[in-house]
Amino acid sequence: MKRINNFVLWFFFIIYEEIIFSIAIFNSVKSLGYIILFNAMFAVILNLLTSIKRKVGIIISYIFITIIPVIFIAQYIYYNIYQAIISLYSATNGAGQVLQFSTTILETALNRWYIMILFILPIVGFIILHKKDKIEFENKKIKQKLITLIIGVISQIIALICIINTNIDEIYSSRNLYYNVNAPTITANRFGILTTMRLDLTRLLFGFEEKNNLVTVEQTLVKQEIINNETTSKEIEYNSLDIDWNNLITNETNPNIISIYEYISKQEPSKKNQYTGMFEGKNLIVFVAEAFTDLAIDEEITPTLYKLYSEGFQFNNFYTPLYPVSTADGEYITDTSLIPEEGTWSLEKVEKNYMPYSYANIFEELGYSSQAYHDHTATYYNRHKYLKGMGYDSYLAKGNGLEKRMNLSNWPSSDLEMIDVTTSDYLKEDDEKFLTYYMTVSGHLQYIPSGNKIVEKNWSYVENLDYSEKTKGYLAAQIELDRAVELLIKRLEEAGKLEDTVILISGDHYPYGLTLQEVNELSEVERDDNFEKHRSTALIWNSKMKEPIKIDKISSSLDLLPTILNLFGIEFDSRLLMGRDILSDNEPLVIYSNRSFITKYGKYTTLTNKFEPFEELEEGYDIDTYVKNISNIIYNKYQMSKLILNNDFYRKLWESLGWEIK
Repeated sequence: MKRINNFVLWFFFIIYEEIIFSIAIFNSVKSLGYIILFNAMFAVILNLLTSIKRKVGIIISYIFITIIPVIFIAQYIYYNIYQAIISLYSATNGAGQVLQFSTTILETALNRWYIMILFILPIVGFIILHKKDKIEFENKKIKQKLITLIIGVISQIIALICIINTNIDEIYSSRNLYYNVNAPTITANRFGILTTMRLDLTRLLFGFEEKNNLVTVEQTLVKQEIINNETTSKEIEYNSLDIDWNNLITNETNPNIISIYEYISKQEPSKKNQYTGMFEGKNLIVFVAEAFTDLAIDEEITPTLYKLYSEGFQFNNFYTPLYPVSTADGEYITDTSLIPEEGTWSLEKVEKNYMPYSYANIFEELGYSSQAYHDHTATYYNRHKYLKGMGYDSYLAKGNGLEKRMNLSNWPSSDLEMIDVTTSDYLKEDDEKFLTYYMTVSGHLQYIPSGNKIVEKNWSYVENLDYSEKTKGYLAAQIELDRAVELLIKRLEEAGKLEDTVILISGDHYPYGLTLQEVNELSEVERDDNFEKHRSTALIWNSKMKEPIKIDKISSSLDLLPTILNLFGIEFDSRLLMGRDILSDNEPLVIYSNRSFITKYGKYTTLTNKFEPFEELEEGYDIDTYVKNISNIIYNKYQMSKLILNNDFYRKLWESLGWEIK
């Protein structure tokens, strides 16, 4: 029987892996043509590498027939946990941190064993074909190699021609994804995983700067009639500063800075409202709580969290979308109101930047002390650099002093114990105002008694509940946060500072240690994998609040910083942030990492190009135009967030205006 040509073998092997991945992740193969054309060159390269000498070809074949499925499996597992494509930067810089999630990785693989089998089937097939001597490994003639190479080159050329001439006006056109825009999830959906990783590698090695041209937003509402707002005689005040943007543009030479100036000058600032200055002069304690969501709030199980919810602000349509670098990106979004840059760690880039609207810099300028704490490793995600850049007077975690005060040898550590050993730092007898920041860890997966000291510690409170084991484990983990906040309130009251202190609690991401089914055990509404899984809440509370302030407006973690600045009556320019004050009347927008979105009109998924309205829309609504314009707004926010971070923009602006940098 004739042996199988090496090129044919590699070609069908790669296409098979790509198809399995696309169906398993995206539920369809969106662009099989691009996947075939681009991967033809991969097949050519593997054909040439394995057609040198028979023994060498066999060895190289076994290496690649194993490595390639491993790559697809790794991307598949990562996507199922983080809903993103892993970048080579994260893969190389965070390898040690990924190992700490080995149990989650293994569990994800075991829960989807049938997909794992599909990915590794070609290895079995290859072994069988090799044993039966059905594969060509011999060194081919120059003519044969040349023909194969020409096939690969032609396929690449055809693919590039198609890219250049297809839907060129769209933001996420094939041309923009290939040449100008870094959107890995959309790129993987369009071109396949191997091409996406090739683009990622070349951009990492040779540098990549997205084209920073702003796209036009023609309208932001669905129907023209809705735009016409009634005028009011009451004078409107805005959260903005008196800045001559035209003068700044005229005197600036850096095109990136000019792009930011032009963008900001066209934005409408958020309006001040009835809640502006509500907490002026009070202390602030900020929690970015590991995996905290509304699912953790229960009157009996977590009574303190329930108290804060039932007496404070109730954000009933609040979302915390998960971004590729999970906790680090969630923390960055919450603290900066900027969208993290894809393919890197935005958190560690802050170190040398000036961040005027960080909590620390804002409140220190008002005479407050500032301190930050984390009951895990100080250098995790280079958080020590990040918090330094954010301006905190001090930062304590494992490795730089907190371990001298509490037991940090267990996993995870106790939020309750962290509160117990740190409140004396800022609850002093004097009248000094304070800003305190906690990044918690007790709510971390795995949510099982064995191996999780916090779940084990609080298991007796949940073991008889009518939930599955991990769901009970999640509640047990969040009980530790509840007890920590309870102790904090007690200490504040003892120090006579409870009425003068505001507590803010928000999560970094949804509890991805739970399956969707387990999430739904705790949810009052059915949650889906695309949007509702990320439904959450934020708690903003002061002891003087006895009745809840219910806010049904759609919002997200990107909006928290401007909301807090407004509540504290801070003078700031809302146009310099990508989120908006939730309490203002601006149009709501929740942005997901794959650039899907939720607005008050409905939900849009970029991967399927499908808009789901919240209610039946009347005739005359231009949905296509609406989706295009919201996508343009999101694109601009991504671009501006990246430019602000990478150009130390706030420092440049402050210096250009002659404002003091502290």
